[in-house]
Amino acid sequence: MSRGSLSLERLNPLTTLTGAAAVAVITTAAAQWAFSLAVLCGLLFLTLQQVRAAAALRAAAAILLPFWAALLLLHGLFFPEGRTVLMALGPAAVTREGLLFALDAGLRTGVFVLAFLLFSFTVRVPELLTALSARGFPPRLVFVIVSALTLLPAAAQRIARIRAAQEARGLVIGRSLASRLLAARLQAVPLVLSLVHESGERAQALDARGFSGRQRHSSLGAVPDSAPQWAARRVLLVLCLAAVAVRVALALFGGRA
Repeated sequence: MSRGSLSLERLNPLTTLTGAAAVAVITTAAAQWAFSLAVLCGLLFLTLQQVRAAAALRAAAAILLPFWAALLLLHGLFFPEGRTVLMALGPAAVTREGLLFALDAGLRTGVFVLAFLLFSFTVRVPELLTALSARGFPPRLVFVIVSALTLLPAAAQRIARIRAAQEARGLVIGRSLASRLLAARLQAVPLVLSLVHESGERAQALDARGFSGRQRHSSLGAVPDSAPQWAARRVLLVLCLAAVAVRVALALFGGRA
């Protein structure tokens, strides 16, 4: 199967957003490491079919690997409810219960992170803006969502331009940790100032175009949608509600059986 044959960019952005949220909610409600592992494998397979698969996987690794290492260290060695000791390491002990807890929490977090990274790397932001506005979402809420999706790529591009300008003026970035920290400090100040300045310009531009008005905004184009996608979103919402209801029922009445 060639990359792109299961491209999520062809779908309505509300469908991919609903799918990401549904995967996260259902996996959290299930709270079973085997189910989380199966869902994570499915997300990895789906990610590999996308055009920006490498970028999404790099971002997921940068977020998850330190988190998984911290989980393994904290709960694998210092789990207070651990009873089955697999290896004693002085004051610490590797317990079966701690490893299972770290595995369960790590897999669920992996599903959550990869699902929303997959959405953010495949969604077309203008189409998401149009789709949300067409369904009557508050303009300020839509702007916050869209800004969150575009902030990191815009910041990365701006950092690259700042670094290039500083290197053109003679800044030499060595391989040592001290040199990299100095370069990061020198780049952080112009980055923050430029982002603050740009936010002010955006606010003025939005106010000039009546963004804060209460009237419903119109769009020049419409985002393609289909009856199967409409039905799929409703089914996913029902599955989310059912998963949460089952989870709450088990928590309330499971111990009484």
